[in-house]
Formats: sequence, C-alpha cells, structure tokens
Amino acid sequence: MPIHFSRLAAALLACSSALPAAFAAPAEQVLCHYTYGGETKTLAALPVDSPYAVKAIDIGSFFHFRVVFQNQPVGSASIKVYTYADRDDGPLLIHQATFAYPPQQHLAAPYGFSGLHSVHEPVRDGELQYWCELSTQKRAAQEGKR
Repeated sequence: MPIHFSRLAAALLACSSALPAAFAAPAEQVLCHYTYGGETKTLAALPVDSPYAVKAIDIGSFFHFRVVFQNQPVGSASIKVYTYADRDDGPLLIHQATFAYPPQQHLAAPYGFSGLHSVHEPVRDGELQYWCELSTQKRAAQEGKR
C-alpha cells in the first residue's frame, strides 16, 4: 500500500499541534521593574514587529514609560526604554536607553542587563527608577505562583 505524502504531512502536523506546552519553546519577554513614589511595579514587554504600536503607560501624574522589544530582524534587534514627561503641549522625551539584543545579562548583576536608571522630573522634583531583565513567559508564570 503506497504512503501518500500529503496524508503523512497532515498527520504529522496534527500531532505536532497536540504536543504539550512543556515542549514548546518559551517566549522571551523583557521585564522592567520601576519604582515611583515608593511603589515598585513590573512592566512586561513582549517582542513586537513594529515599535509604533507600543503604547506608553502612565506612571504617577507626570511620567509616561514605554518599553519596545524587537528581536527581529537579527541585524537591528534591540530593546529600547523611553521615558516622557507629561507637558501641557504633549509628551516630551526626557530619557531614552537602547540595549543590544540579546542583551549581556550578568548573573551576578543585581539590576539585570540594563543596570539601575534614575530619571528625574524637571518640574516636580520626583524620581523614577527602573531596571530591566530578559525573561521567559514560562519562568515568569512560575515565579508568580510562589
């Protein structure tokens, strides 16, 4: 009995989609831990194809914080962190940091691949601090269960 390639390929595809999630490669994400007004939170950024679709989040009444994680194309992949001041005439970029992808993350470093950054409000004398690390969704989900 001859084996039909198209039937074999369809069967293999059906089996591969049923593999347990444990065998799937975990997706990377950038976790940026930011502190403002004595409160620390984490912003998770997944890889995007276009930086233009990434929205900034509001921090306090003055800062807008935006993290753009592009892991493709390989030659121009990067992680960029933007901090804007909320001005009457619109957001004003007051800080930008660009990191190569994949980042050089040292296990002994206490502040991930970015190091600790401080951004100061030019009007109200407040301070935003942040640091970022590369993680996987699977690992982050496991850490959240602790």
